[in-house]
This record gives sequence, structure tokens and C-alpha cells, in this order.
Amino acid sequence: MSLHRVSSMSSYEHVRGSSPARSEHRKMSFNPVGTWVPPAAKEEPVGAFEVSKTRRLVQVTIAVIYCLFAAGIVFGYAALKPVLLDEGVYRGDCPKFRTSKVQDDTCYEQEIRLNLMFTTAAVATNVCALPVGAVLDRYGPRVCGIIGSLLLTIGSLFFAFASRSPFDGYIPGYFFLALGGPFVFISSFQLSNTFPRHSGLILALLTGAFDSSSAIFLFYRLIYNASNRTFTPRKFFLAYLIIPVLIAVVQLTIMPKNSYKTVGELVTHAENPDHDIRPEIDQQYVDDEARLDSIRRHRRARREEIVDEVTSLLGRKGEEGNAESRAEERKRNISGVWGAMHGRSALQQIRSPWFILITLFTVIQMTRINYFVATIRTQYTHLLASHSAAVRINNFFDAALPLGGIASIPLIGLVLDNTSTTFTLALLVSTATLIGILGLIPHSPPAAYANIVLFTLYRPLYYTAVSDYAAKVFGFHTFGRVYGTIICLAGVLNFSQSGLDALTHRGFGGDPRPVNGGLLVVAAGVGGALVGYVWVQARGMGRRGLEAEAEGAVEREMPVPPNGEGG
Repeated sequence: MSLHRVSSMSSYEHVRGSSPARSEHRKMSFNPVGTWVPPAAKEEPVGAFEVSKTRRLVQVTIAVIYCLFAAGIVFGYAALKPVLLDEGVYRGDCPKFRTSKVQDDTCYEQEIRLNLMFTTAAVATNVCALPVGAVLDRYGPRVCGIIGSLLLTIGSLFFAFASRSPFDGYIPGYFFLALGGPFVFISSFQLSNTFPRHSGLILALLTGAFDSSSAIFLFYRLIYNASNRTFTPRKFFLAYLIIPVLIAVVQLTIMPKNSYKTVGELVTHAENPDHDIRPEIDQQYVDDEARLDSIRRHRRARREEIVDEVTSLLGRKGEEGNAESRAEERKRNISGVWGAMHGRSALQQIRSPWFILITLFTVIQMTRINYFVATIRTQYTHLLASHSAAVRINNFFDAALPLGGIASIPLIGLVLDNTSTTFTLALLVSTATLIGILGLIPHSPPAAYANIVLFTLYRPLYYTAVSDYAAKVFGFHTFGRVYGTIICLAGVLNFSQSGLDALTHRGFGGDPRPVNGGLLVVAAGVGGALVGYVWVQARGMGRRGLEAEAEGAVEREMPVPPNGEGG
């Protein structure tokens, strides 16, 4: 799943002194369908200053903890898969004589079925962005969190009793676990507004928790092996039920019912004198001017109190606020493409090369990423010609995946906040190409380990950079619809993994290099076209910006000496 570059996005919220017409004045929405759904009555977001600091701190802490245990556990599939193989999951699908073995402890049919379980979950996680955004915007984070806990409960129960069920419970179980994660995770983003001065840190903690949640199955596999395989999946998933139960409890008791107001909403509310007048209430006192005047003075005093509270909460004023505004303006100028499609309708944006190229690149890269996660052990069993060596590579990958997500956080901020969008995309394409090349080298453990290190650092950077691109190019007014469409399409087309799996095992005898090489060539071609297009457009935007600045320059008349005499 894409962890949206929210830390970067949130910086485009309204700042003091900005024109209300500018796009950063808008509230960012995670609703991918936006106005495509009918309006619904909803309660006003709450200001952080209305909630005690202790309670806000507890809410953030709890959210980080439950995201760590629930947000992205399905991406720990590479660690769970060996346990499922040991437990004989789908072994009944293997032909009696096993003429199509992939490795010592599995067969082609079993491998395909297990990988389909992960593919379905990966698709569900991405497509789920559509309903999650709509539910969050319409009903608030509490409803989202409760729905997430319910889905996690259903998934855990399916998985726990799958071995005794008359039907296949593993695929639907993993599917529901995949659905529950985004409902829990995305609904936590609004908590960055609890402490606006530290919103970047809060989002980094939530992002790190999401990436680290893939380690849950790693720890389970270690416990499973240490218990001599007595701590079965049934016992684990029954014990795991405590997580969705606790999520539901904290949602009903501690977590906010409504989203916290963004920085833009806080500033707009605090500085708007129109809030002193409320016609629907004031009309009751139209005949009592003294009473009406008293009520309005009270509102004005309350608004001035809010101004002080908001100023304290934001922790900036005067030169500090101006410096922050200048810093944000600098980031936009560095991007080179900020605002390229702002103000266009979602349909116009979706028809543009900006959208088509990033969508094609996302589809290819997401397929490559999830295919590698699902098949890493079988790939390296063939490349290294050793099952034991492949197991060691798999174990290293299981630990490196969550650690890479955490280690990449400062790298992501450094790249996205200090380099152009063209450079960022070029970095993504070149790194993906290098990863692809390393994945084609046989009989080389150093190349395998280098590939994994690079992959685990690249994966979070890639997902974050795509959302950052969408925010900068398309803007926030249509962000949910446009970005949601990108991720949804990429998720649906991830079903091609099953075809790639079949082609690898049946067409190439288990050799992953032809498929990986083909994906590498296609990704490099599409990525090159994307970088080239953005580079050309960025140059054009920069040139037009300079021309507009020159045309808008104020001409100053040369002073004329007295009596028209020169020198």
C-alpha cells in the first residue's frame, strides 16, 4: 500500500498571509470519490486546543501502537509463508506424484495457491483506498477504526479455523486482514493535527509503524520455530484477536469521534470575524438589541481567545511564521512542477499525460514489488541453486523489510523536500533498474543481499514519492479521486502476478530471470518516458514563470533633469 507522502502534503495547508484563492487553503481530503457521492450531514472537526494535551498525547501513542500491530501485517507474507508450508496448507493441491516440484517442500500448484492469497490481499489493500476515504470523510475516524477492527476480527477467525473448515478459509482470511489495515491506518492520519508543530514527526511515527507491522509475522515465525511448531496458526490468530478488540475499545473510549481540524481550518476559524454573527440564532433576539449585542461581544471575546490558543498551538508568529512560509515556497519552487494541473477537473487530470505516465509506472512497479515479496524464496532457490541459501536470504529479507521502512524515513524527507520532482523520478527509475539488474545475477549471494537492502529502502521511497507527485501536480482539491484512481488501478492489475507466477514455473522451468528481465525493460521504458516528459514540462513551466515575472516587473522612469538638460 502506498503510504501517502502526507508529511509533505500537509505542508501545503493554509498558512497565514496566503491568498484564500490558493490551493493550499483547501482542506485535504482522503475521499477518492469526492463529490461523486451524495453529501451527508457530518459533525464539525474538533480543534486540538479543545482537547487536553495529555489526552492528545495518549491518542497519538495508542494509534502508533495499534498501527504497529495491524496496519500492514499482510505485507509480512514472506515470513508467514514458510509456516504455512510447514503446516501443509494447500498441499492437497499437489498432484499425487509431484512431477512439477518447485523446491523440496512444495509444488507448483501449492506455490501458485499460496501466492494468490497474497496477491488478493495486496489488491484489496490498494482498492480499499476508495471506500476508506469516503467513509473517513463522511463518518469520521471512529467509525473507520471500528470497521477496521471488525474486518481484522473476521480475518483472524477465518484464518484460525481454516484448517478445520469445509471451505478455503485462508484466502478470505488474508483478504479481510488486508481490508482491515487501511481502515485502521488511514483514519489515523488526522492525528497529525493534534500537535501541528510536530505533525511531521507524528506522521513519520505512523508511517514507521505501518512499515514495521510486517514484522509481526516474522516474530510469529520465530515463536513457531522455537515452540517446535506447536504454536500453530490457529493459536496465533486466536491470540491475535486481542488486537482488534483493543482497537474497538479505544475507539469507543479514548480516540476522537471526529477528525481534528487542520492547520488551515484552525487559522481560518480563528481569523474570521464572520463567526461573531450567527443569523439562525441571532434572529431570536432581534427585538432585544442589548441582549444581542452582549451575545456578539461574548462570541468576539471567545474568538479572540481562540486566536491566542491557535497561535500557542501552532507555535509560530511574526517572523517565525514568515520564515516557515518562505521555506514552503522554496520547496514548491524546487519541485519545478508544483501546480502543473491545479484548477483542472479530475477528468481533465486523468486524461493528461501527467496521470497516464505515473499510472503506468505505478502499475508496473507495484507489480514488481509485490511479485518479489511473494516469490523471493522460490526466486533465489533457482538463482542460487540452493534451498538453504534461499532460506537465509528469505530470513534476511523478513528482518530488513520493516527496518528498511524505518531507516528510509529521513532519506524520504531529504529527497522530497530538497530536490526537484524530475530528480526524484529519475532516482526512482535508476534505482528500480539497478534492483532489476541485481535480481538477474545468478550464483551471487552478495548481489542477492545488495538487492534486498536496496529494495527495502526503495519500496517506501517509491510509494511516498508517487503520492508526493500527485499532491504537487494535481493538487488537493482532486487528490483523493486522482490518487485513489492511480492506486486502485495498480491494485486491480496486480492480479497479473498469478499469470507471471504461472509463466515462470511452467514456461521457464522456475527460472525467474525472463519474467524479471521483461518487467525491468518495460519499467525502464515507461520510467524513462515519465522522467523525460516531466523534465520537458518543468523546463517549460520554469521558462513561462520567468517570462511572467519579467512582464509583471514595474517599469521605472528615468529621472528627468530640470529644464530637460542632461548631465
